[in-house]
Amino acid sequence: MEGASLDAVLERITYANEETGYTIARVATERSGADLLTVVGPLLGAQPGESLRLTGRWTSHPRYGRQFEVWSYTTVLPATVQGIQRYLGSGLIKGIGPRMAERIVGHFGADTLRVIEEEPARLVEVPGLGPKRTKMIGAAWEEQKIIKEVMIFLQGVGVSTSIAVRIFKQYGDQSIGVVRAEPYRLADEVWGIGFKTADTIAQAVGIPHDSPQRVKAGLRYTLSQAADDGHCFLPAPNLTGDAVKILDVPAELVAACLEELVAEEGVVREDVPAGDGTVPAVYLVPFHRAEQSLTATLRTLLHTSGDRLRAFADVDWAAALTWLKTRTGASLAAEQDQAVRLALTEKVAVLTGGPGCGKSFTVRSIVELARAKRAKVILAAPTGRAAKRLAELTGHQATTVHRLLQLRPGGEATFDRDNPLDADLVVVDEASMLDLLLANKLAKAVAPGAHLLFVGDVDQLPSVGAGEVLRDLLAAPAIPRVRLTQIFRQAAESGVVVNAHRVNSGQPPLLREFPDFFLFACEEPEEIAALTVDVAARRIPAKFGLDPRRDVQVLAPMHRGAAGAGALNLALQEALTPARDDLPERRYGGRVFRIGDKVTQLRNNYDKGAAGVFNGTVGVVTGIVPEENRLTVLTDEDEHVDYAFDELDELAHAYAVSIHRSQGSEYPAVVIPLSTSAWTMLQRNLLYTAITRAKKLAVIVGSRRALAQAVRTRGAGRRHTGLTHRLDR
Repeated sequence: MEGASLDAVLERITYANEETGYTIARVATERSGADLLTVVGPLLGAQPGESLRLTGRWTSHPRYGRQFEVWSYTTVLPATVQGIQRYLGSGLIKGIGPRMAERIVGHFGADTLRVIEEEPARLVEVPGLGPKRTKMIGAAWEEQKIIKEVMIFLQGVGVSTSIAVRIFKQYGDQSIGVVRAEPYRLADEVWGIGFKTADTIAQAVGIPHDSPQRVKAGLRYTLSQAADDGHCFLPAPNLTGDAVKILDVPAELVAACLEELVAEEGVVREDVPAGDGTVPAVYLVPFHRAEQSLTATLRTLLHTSGDRLRAFADVDWAAALTWLKTRTGASLAAEQDQAVRLALTEKVAVLTGGPGCGKSFTVRSIVELARAKRAKVILAAPTGRAAKRLAELTGHQATTVHRLLQLRPGGEATFDRDNPLDADLVVVDEASMLDLLLANKLAKAVAPGAHLLFVGDVDQLPSVGAGEVLRDLLAAPAIPRVRLTQIFRQAAESGVVVNAHRVNSGQPPLLREFPDFFLFACEEPEEIAALTVDVAARRIPAKFGLDPRRDVQVLAPMHRGAAGAGALNLALQEALTPARDDLPERRYGGRVFRIGDKVTQLRNNYDKGAAGVFNGTVGVVTGIVPEENRLTVLTDEDEHVDYAFDELDELAHAYAVSIHRSQGSEYPAVVIPLSTSAWTMLQRNLLYTAITRAKKLAVIVGSRRALAQAVRTRGAGRRHTGLTHRLDR
């Protein structure tokens, strides 16, 4: 069916669904004049100020009247003076903001775009535009031209504008060649493009359904999906079965391509012990290398002959612990005493335990004793918040693992086996968050003879990245460990602590006995969402005097749905950081960023900031400068980080985050929406992790049935990892 065509300037987006791409927008056409028209459909990627050629059909909505239903769109250069001014002022061209656009168009009128295209040196005629800015605008315009050519080609093979920008950023003017000849490279090399998008492009450029290139890419994709789910490998039968479903090709072809991949060393196959036998494990190369390397490094550290804490080999422990009591004002319990001795006499050790069991006091005691012997102590944690908390607890400087290792662009560490850390004792807190790749980098940077202590709560959710390092270390008899189990009297008066332990042991939380633990019961997801926003944005701040942005965190089991993190972020942003006429804002896809917004980083970016910005880093938007295409975030590590407008896909709002993303962070108050629509996610370790994020107050909003399901359901099965077996060979 042939559609109608409509040329229009996009004036504003009134609604955009990030998950589906469905957008409602207001546009101006030559005929509409001051009256704006409504258009609906997939418009994600289009920016206010752009001139669009829309294809679709005219429809009539019973409530909103005549509107244009968009099927597809392309961007075109604007033709009217007003359109040119909006286009230039929209932040698309670096160096031109709204005020400068007005000046340029005021000077050149309808001839503006021709001047920028053909005679950019004439821009100096505009008051306030010097040679430096003129040159910058000319370069940005040239880049836009190349992007436009690439965009037109990519739109022809079904790629959205926002993904086309990412492809261009990765390959520049090579983009078209890569997309035509090797589309599956996109899935490996361009952040945010998965196999399915690459597969759609491959189909459009004529790569056969049963091509070995496609099947091998599908196998690698299946393994990378498994890594995203936490697995270091997949058993070969699971891998083949999953790939057959994704690729819709015969199992024989998948098996043959897997053999080729193994022969080409694209993947590694190795028999790994499981139960009484073995499984044929298939790894992506980086995970296999990391597992082997971490095993070898930990063994070397454990068995090296030198000892940088030799003073503790024959210390008078009674005297040392008496001195320690004068420093800390409290005696160690038996388990804590054991942990302190272990950390200072064994070169690799693990300390685990739940809330209220004195992990922090034990770590402080270890640090005090080590420093009394003039030992060089380094404290680290996976996140900025966790590092700050560790520093507060010990009175000793702490840093994130990434900053400690000084990771460089590409992810290589400055400190490694050849350039180890100058430390006698390295303590890493919140070790349940350490994934295999980061744990391997950390262990390699510990000098032979130094001590490495992993501290964490093994009952929390495992790391977001692949592996479950803390659990694997605790399961390996070769690694010395202490588990703290005794809840101290003061902690036993806290509903957060008591109920965390109850949930962890499969008992329902006590809901009326404590002043710091509440349930607001309601059933429907929409009702849960509205009440969550009310509790987080208004009730808790009013009753407890907490800052709703800084001190209160909503932790949702899942992202999607009415009570998921996505919808809650929109509602909380509206409640806490509504639009203001006097402040700029910037839209990217389905999100609008405003000054004051709480945001989180979605990927590791080694090129940002002083030492990279990492997945899970949280911050606040402190500035938006349209004429410089720039948004600035102050991170929780007190660093100002700039983002170009086309990098905003790396940020998401963080008023509500998934429970997985909250690991390693503590907040004065947490609000946990629990809906039966999140049924498959309702598991004990998920709820336990959420409750243990609260320092002073935990509030559950939602269904008693959902709460009971979460308490009743043991966590998902173990991840596919080989670390424990390797350590015990």
